[in-house]
Amino acid sequence: MRILFFLGMLLGLEANLSADEHSKGNACRSVHLGYSAPEATMFYNEVTVKTSQEGTYFCVCGFNQGYFGIQELSRNKKVVIFSIWDPGNQNDPSKVKEEDRVKLLEKGEGVRIGRFGNEGTGGQSFLDFDWKVGETYRFLVKAKLVETRTVYDAYFYLNEKKEWKHLVSFSTLAKGKILGGYYSFIEDFRRNKISATQAREAYFGNGYILTKDGAWQALTKAQFTGDDNPSLNINSKVEKDRFYLATGGEIENKDTKLNAKMTRPPTGITLP
Repeated sequence: MRILFFLGMLLGLEANLSADEHSKGNACRSVHLGYSAPEATMFYNEVTVKTSQEGTYFCVCGFNQGYFGIQELSRNKKVVIFSIWDPGNQNDPSKVKEEDRVKLLEKGEGVRIGRFGNEGTGGQSFLDFDWKVGETYRFLVKAKLVETRTVYDAYFYLNEKKEWKHLVSFSTLAKGKILGGYYSFIEDFRRNKISATQAREAYFGNGYILTKDGAWQALTKAQFTGDDNPSLNINSKVEKDRFYLATGGEIENKDTKLNAKMTRPPTGITLP
């Protein structure tokens, strides 16, 4: 997904080298929102899930070196997940030199750490968290340069406690980059044919970045894109000052056409 998505965003086109007929009918099409904004030291965004299914990833804060969101693994298992990539395009995590790997600097209580492959390689973290449909969740990523590496700190807001939880701090070799290439997405990773018949919907909004100059900038513009699955039961629009994103089931593309851009009005929030 990483390569296809970024190719699509760089070209300003649907991430579709050729229609993937194998994916059609087996999985919901992965759909994305690409936000246009300059390089930043912080990235804040929110999500309210409307409809979820087993095997769904709602990525809230995606950026050039990683992504951050919530997953429903099964009806009894939900997590918050934050991942950072190693440099390079390899898919086998065991083949990455130790000095080139994502490094764990700090993790919060209850957070599990591991490595991943098959979509690039890198480090990832998980927090078991029974998030609810219809409730709004807040995410924040901070970035800074420390010598040759970029450090990424992930924070998730605990609504019940009214406080931010520091999940993890990772560092990676990012060629001097901090935060850029912002996006959100919905992905069906169950891919068992049944999952393609089930709708997944969410609202993304109140997104902000903190520029390198120290100014907060609202993410008010988004481009609607999809992966190489040719399924057309997808949709996006601006609703309630947020970006609505949907895929699968009986969803119809009756609002925003693929690759079109949308603008939402800026809304005031209490910034972290």
